[in-house]
Amino acid sequence: MTIKNSNKGRIRRQFIILISFLVLLLIIFYLLFSYGAFESDYEDIEDKEKIDPLAADYETYYLDNSPENKQIKYGFELFTNTAKYLGPSNGKEEMIYSGNNLACNNCHLNAGTKPYSGMLIGVIKRFPQFRGRENKIGTIEDRINGCMERSMNGKELPPNGKEMKAFVAYMNWLSRHAPEDGKVEGMGYARIEIPDRAVDLEKGEKLFLKKCASCHGQDGQGIPLKYNPGYLYPPLWGEDTYNNGAGMTRVITAAEFIKTNMPYGASFNDPELTDEESYDLAGYINQKERPVKSNPEFDFPDLKKKPVSTPYPPYADPFPVSQHQLGPFQPIMDYYQKEYGITKIK
Repeated sequence: MTIKNSNKGRIRRQFIILISFLVLLLIIFYLLFSYGAFESDYEDIEDKEKIDPLAADYETYYLDNSPENKQIKYGFELFTNTAKYLGPSNGKEEMIYSGNNLACNNCHLNAGTKPYSGMLIGVIKRFPQFRGRENKIGTIEDRINGCMERSMNGKELPPNGKEMKAFVAYMNWLSRHAPEDGKVEGMGYARIEIPDRAVDLEKGEKLFLKKCASCHGQDGQGIPLKYNPGYLYPPLWGEDTYNNGAGMTRVITAAEFIKTNMPYGASFNDPELTDEESYDLAGYINQKERPVKSNPEFDFPDLKKKPVSTPYPPYADPFPVSQHQLGPFQPIMDYYQKEYGITKIK
């Protein structure tokens, strides 16, 4: 056998081996795909039927830069750094919509994902909804603008503007694992047993100094950020906080928030304050001066729908403003039950 023929035979054998290997590889891949070996775990993770909304990943950092995800990420930025983009010191006069330097995140904790802190997971699926303050069915955009005017002491965002669309996109994303009715454990605030007495302002002050002043300051003015507008811990009264039209100025609402969220680190399952302590703290904080919303008398066209601890008149009952601000609230609730057949819980 010549060297030339030997080389040809070797090349032929190598070629046959290569072809056989490729055929075997194709068979292996076919079998693997047929039996689902390459099915992505990501599909299971993102299957909203299988995931607990409270256990989902709400970290926007890992989203790619598709147009949809950029809008979600901008909504997250607006939510957590509201003053930077919309506050009075943002450097763009045409973009000043907030009248204070708070962030949405100051009330809706953990970027809107903490249970019983006005959590936003599922919230968008509960809209449109009826709201007694306006006495009509409102959209999620209406609700956002209500916060802008009250909690942020500012003015409405354009309903179809870039910022409003980003807020809505972020809320939609937060609600992606929520059931169709949007009802998720931890929504709203946890109920407290309302003491059958007036707020004790002296006890509230002592509790504030002991439990709250280390973060919010003895003067209640919070701790501002060093290099950006906004606060590490927000002010609770004074000119740079929520106005008297905000839901947090109601003693019962504020007490519910405080009970499961304050001091920092407290939660529904691990509260630090009792119902009575939360009640006295809420009353103390909300007796302090703060901005006044324009035309609060136009709230609640049907006065019977007004929460009993709304701190400003008019009311559909004979009780004085001081009692609506500080309680006791049970006599007011009893009045609405007797006169109007309405059961009030807040």
